[in-house]
Amino acid sequence: MANVFEWSGKTTRGTIETGEITAASKEEVVAQLRRKNITPTIVKPKEKKSAFGNLSLGGGVKDKDIVIFTRQFATMIDAGLPLVQALEILSTQVENKFLAKTLSAIKTDVESGSTYADALRKHPKAFTDLYANMVAAGESGGILDTILNRLAAYIEKSMKLKKKVKGAMTYPIVVSSIAVLVIAIIMIFVVPTFSKMFATLGGTLPLPTLLIIKLSNFLAGMGGLLTFLAIVALVVGLGQIRKTKGGRLATDKIFLRLPIFGILLRKVAVAKFTRTLGTLVSSGVPILDGLEITAKTAGNKVVEGAVMDVRSAVSEGKTLAEPLMKSKVFPPMVTHMIAVGESTGALDAMLSKIADFYDDEVDNSVANLTAMMEPMLMVFLGGTVGFIVVAMYLPIFKLITLIK
Repeated sequence: MANVFEWSGKTTRGTIETGEITAASKEEVVAQLRRKNITPTIVKPKEKKSAFGNLSLGGGVKDKDIVIFTRQFATMIDAGLPLVQALEILSTQVENKFLAKTLSAIKTDVESGSTYADALRKHPKAFTDLYANMVAAGESGGILDTILNRLAAYIEKSMKLKKKVKGAMTYPIVVSSIAVLVIAIIMIFVVPTFSKMFATLGGTLPLPTLLIIKLSNFLAGMGGLLTFLAIVALVVGLGQIRKTKGGRLATDKIFLRLPIFGILLRKVAVAKFTRTLGTLVSSGVPILDGLEITAKTAGNKVVEGAVMDVRSAVSEGKTLAEPLMKSKVFPPMVTHMIAVGESTGALDAMLSKIADFYDDEVDNSVANLTAMMEPMLMVFLGGTVGFIVVAMYLPIFKLITLIK
């Protein structure tokens, strides 16, 4: 009976590839990969999804859990504890059950003769390629404790950057949603009361009042339901488009070209690229491997494609700055500073400086965005509600005038 196997392996060029193969056994998968000149490192049956899809109860590992584990592990290694003993201690004391199970499996692999980095690669849900490659560099250089501390610092800074971006996106979405909800309640429940009163009075209504009443009738009837379903369909459709390779690339291009958010996303991409590559290079990871890992963790298909093009150019003997400049994804200041770093032999230090600068830029952009969005949203809400109130009271003012 054929089963689906997930695999990961190294090509003859030294790059890491992953994929799925349908075969009768694990040995058959290994044979197929070797015929393609790929040395398999991980071959395992694909996990079957439950009836609830990707819903997991207590599964997965948060960045915070990885940071705490990494710092504790670095302290133990620095104190001279054997690798297996440190893993055994931490597997019993970490709070996350999924991580505890993962560490126990890693300990077993290390006891069986596997390197720590190879054991980590078997658990991509907990430890990324970046983490495993940096650990491999630390093991080969005999500075595993230093690399682990560097990894923890990198993950902490990545968490802060992610939190800033989420904050920048969440605030306007929440305030806009509340504004739309308030307007919808007024239109569906308040305006119809005035509409009934005006119908009993008779006469011709002013144009603004007619517009508001017609819109209220539309939203209170089937029109409101159709509008809601259209919004849901749009959100779901966008999510499905983002799941395809072409759709993800197209939407990422649009996001980077947005007037306000596009600039913020570009700054985040630069900060993430320079921080990741700088950390990998300073840890002793080869530049080609570092660029490949950086591309995979970019989070944006446009940036990922640009970095992979840079990797191809570097593999042909070109400098890092030259293809970066041609990509036009990264600002000129970044490419010039990288060029200086390459010429002086301090590329990792220069990348860290750029990352620190753009972290501050993201902070400033988020603060400016929040300061700008708040009055704009208040003006929108106040203006819309004010127009509705005036439109509803115009017939009453007219009626008072007639009575006088």
